[in-house]
Amino acid sequence: MLTVSDVSLNFSGQNLFSHVNLKFTPGNCYGVIGANGAGKSTFLRILSGELEPSKGEVILDERSRMSVLKQDHFAYDAYSVLDTVIMGNPRLYEISTQKEQLYAKDDFTEEDGILASELESEFAELGGWDAPTEAQKLLQGLGLGEEVLYESMSSLPAKLKVKVLLAQALFGQPDIILLDEPTNHLDIRSIEWLQEFLISYEGTVIVVSHDRYFLNSVCTHIVDIDYTQIKLYVGNYDFWYESSQLMQRLLKNQNKKREEKVKELQSFIQRFSANKSKSKQATSRKKLLDKLTVEEMPASSRRYPFVGFTMEREAGKEILTVEGLSKTIDGVKVLNNVSFRVAKGDKIAFVGDNEVANTTLFQILMGELEPDEGSYKWGISTSQSYFPKDNSSYFASGEQNLLQWLNQAAPDMLETDLRSFLGKMLFSGDDVLKPVGVLSGGEKVRCMLSRMMMNGANVLVMDQPTNHLDLESITALNDGMIAFPGMILFSSHDHQFIQTIANRIIELRADGVLDRRGTYEEYLEFMEEHHYI
Repeated sequence: MLTVSDVSLNFSGQNLFSHVNLKFTPGNCYGVIGANGAGKSTFLRILSGELEPSKGEVILDERSRMSVLKQDHFAYDAYSVLDTVIMGNPRLYEISTQKEQLYAKDDFTEEDGILASELESEFAELGGWDAPTEAQKLLQGLGLGEEVLYESMSSLPAKLKVKVLLAQALFGQPDIILLDEPTNHLDIRSIEWLQEFLISYEGTVIVVSHDRYFLNSVCTHIVDIDYTQIKLYVGNYDFWYESSQLMQRLLKNQNKKREEKVKELQSFIQRFSANKSKSKQATSRKKLLDKLTVEEMPASSRRYPFVGFTMEREAGKEILTVEGLSKTIDGVKVLNNVSFRVAKGDKIAFVGDNEVANTTLFQILMGELEPDEGSYKWGISTSQSYFPKDNSSYFASGEQNLLQWLNQAAPDMLETDLRSFLGKMLFSGDDVLKPVGVLSGGEKVRCMLSRMMMNGANVLVMDQPTNHLDLESITALNDGMIAFPGMILFSSHDHQFIQTIANRIIELRADGVLDRRGTYEEYLEFMEEHHYI
């Protein structure tokens, strides 16, 4: 068990957290959520012992071992992949090293023999003889072959290093696992494998993630960091979100009798408790929800932005025709004979591991790059609004405030209307006078969305729009894109985002295009059936 007792953290005279009291128990997975800057990663650092709280303490059972997903991708460059994974159990790696040094001695004494015997006993007790096999299985689950085991970490690309460090955190059956954004840079198959691993894991998992589908799949509890308070709630992310929205509506309706409120909340709890999923995690969550009282429901004070895209005019039948597009960048052919047509009503998700291909295609369609071969043609009645993956060029004039920056996109718009669009993205009062040069990544994305909402285009082209956003903003953007009546071409790694928005999936492959109508999950089923993944 991991216990947080009266923990507070103070930065520069201000409390990030105050009087936090929590207990994390085996067999449960806790999803840590909160707005950007709320302190999710900082909270994990306190739990791991890397950061001391200003007040209070974190108590870990002395018999328990905690494992943490490391964030420094270069920390293990001097070691092999196998050694790096086994370092997930520091004591086992220490014993292995001691044994090697002992057996390499020329003057092996009787005392050395006694020590070696003791080390061998502890080595076997810790599962040392099975360690290479376990490491291999973890790496294999994450999509790495056996041949990588003895390679140097320094020789691996960043995406593979991420997987090795994740295998390190999962290695050796730790009692508690702390994971900060574990799905970042993982492919579809690796994410599915990780979900199954965590669902079956019998220890305690505490995870920070912006991936709602992942949180819904693995979590039995949500840890909500909200305005210096950290509170624990039963259920996955969807249960937390929907119940917090319901609680906010009921609290606003002060005239409703308490008995009516209680009845409505109990009905809501029962509906969520009737989860038909067969997974162990869902079964555990159902048992917990059955015991939930109305007083334990979340009443979050979290603010949500509003995203709403409108069209100035309806598009005609001809939307976009792409024929034989090819493009080579730095000697690598990223687009190879890409052809497709966009029909009215299409909301197309461009998926797959080749992010460069998706970005290159969008840049060509928006006139930022010229193709080496092929052509494209937008329908005469279409208008496009573009969200680039890299928005830095839009904020080059860092001295402008938000109002001045947004006014560039609509010179004739009144200040009150500009403030209204910024207000929808939670920039209010003096916030709109902040220089754009000091904005965070998430704030810049929200500015770009304000700009797009003013545009009135009937086609949205959006390259990884959820990057840098917190869960509240992702949810708002998700809702806005679902409601948009026009066409959308977008890329994303967010499972729930794609599943709820797209009615067509395109994967840009080395040999051309895989184009499937239907939902994202239907596409994944097709891929699985035909052994594409």
